[in-house]
Amino acid sequence: MKYKVFFRIFAAFSILAGLQFVSCKAGKDSATAWKQADKIINDIVVPQFPDKTFNVKDFGASGDGVTNNSEAFKKAIAECNVAGGGMVLVPAGKYLTGPIHLKSNVNFHLSEGAEILFTRDKKAYLPMVHTSYEGVELMNYSPLIYAYGQKNIAVTGKGVFNGQADNENWWNWVGKDEYGFKEEMPKQTDEQNLPRLRKMNEDGLPVEERTFGEGYNLRPTFFEPFDCENVLVQGVTFTNAPFWVLHPIKSNNVTVDGVTVRSHGPNNDGCDPEYSTNVHIKNCLFDTGDDCIAIKSGRNNDGRRVAIPSQNIIVENCEMKDGHGGVVMGSEISAGVRNVFVRNCRMDSPNLDRAIRIKTNTLRGGFVENVYVKNVQVGQVKEAVLKINTHYGIYANQEGEFIPTIKNIYLEDVQVENGGEYGILIKGREQSPVENVNFTNVTIKSTETPLSVENCEPIKFVNTTINGQKY
Repeated sequence: MKYKVFFRIFAAFSILAGLQFVSCKAGKDSATAWKQADKIINDIVVPQFPDKTFNVKDFGASGDGVTNNSEAFKKAIAECNVAGGGMVLVPAGKYLTGPIHLKSNVNFHLSEGAEILFTRDKKAYLPMVHTSYEGVELMNYSPLIYAYGQKNIAVTGKGVFNGQADNENWWNWVGKDEYGFKEEMPKQTDEQNLPRLRKMNEDGLPVEERTFGEGYNLRPTFFEPFDCENVLVQGVTFTNAPFWVLHPIKSNNVTVDGVTVRSHGPNNDGCDPEYSTNVHIKNCLFDTGDDCIAIKSGRNNDGRRVAIPSQNIIVENCEMKDGHGGVVMGSEISAGVRNVFVRNCRMDSPNLDRAIRIKTNTLRGGFVENVYVKNVQVGQVKEAVLKINTHYGIYANQEGEFIPTIKNIYLEDVQVENGGEYGILIKGREQSPVENVNFTNVTIKSTETPLSVENCEPIKFVNTTINGQKY
């Protein structure tokens, strides 16, 4: 028995050593890194489905916009799953429903002209399920589209998923006037809501005891594959989301292809991979009320408990319009992020705050390493082309004992028309300066302040021009 334990420990250290070798190698050689990105893409398993169709109308569904189709969708998905898989087809029409729970080997397909209207009745999103809120696991309202522990699932087609969130439904819980909040209303920052969840996180309370749902005010995510393998989201549009839009958590082999996200509510992040590996986001449009893409890995103690970094994430051929950031890492990042590749994207809006952003603090801790950005066109951003902040905080008391590390950041062949306030804005820590930031063939035509850098190794510039000056 002792020998088995020793072997397992030795094997674990060997794997970690190998990962570290790959990490260091990737951090030194951009060409090697992009070959690594291509290999990751080639290795991602995109689900395939049997050629069988289950039309929801055969299960009693009605596209009249009034009939509740929850049971019809549930029956179609269950029969498809039992039959070994295939396509659950939603023809053109407007379909009112409660949450949709996907099962293995099911492709939920919206025909062109099909719109799913998620009910405004919050009781429909009960019973509670195992989900997550801002990087902390809990039992809460079901996500609008949910899968737990499933394999080979897809949401495809040319139709629209409409969460029907607005200033009278879900959004006012954020507690801000612009989202319909009135003084007498409950809000997510009330003591029984977020503060209670934060305390449960700090105390390490088991997830099954972190119960919220009815009587509380924490909004559900839109599409959440939780602990799933081989996930495809293709072609569809998401709008009017209660909270984060696409949230693959603890999932492996995730492809998001040709998806449109137009949703300007509070915390309406476009796509937030969390604790996830091998994620390919391509050919998408993000026009959001928060970060377009935000890579996560748990908040504070929860991230350290789960200890699964988000890694091997490729974003390419995407367009980012409104949002707090184009591609962002953080702030819920306590388990770390590595191997992020962004190429052939366009980011442009007077309401886009930053192009590339990394945000954490000493409560989150965590690490970010090996971030590669290539062939990106930036029309206009408000604050910065690259922002790295290890002092991030929108709440009080954001200082702790977990010093973050950030290293190996590469921007190459990036063209910027208007970089906003800062070209490069970096705020590291004296105890742990930001390491190995590289700009190669970068042009920022206009920005108010080219560089604002604290606690960072000297940035390496090759053929880079900011405001007409070579660096």
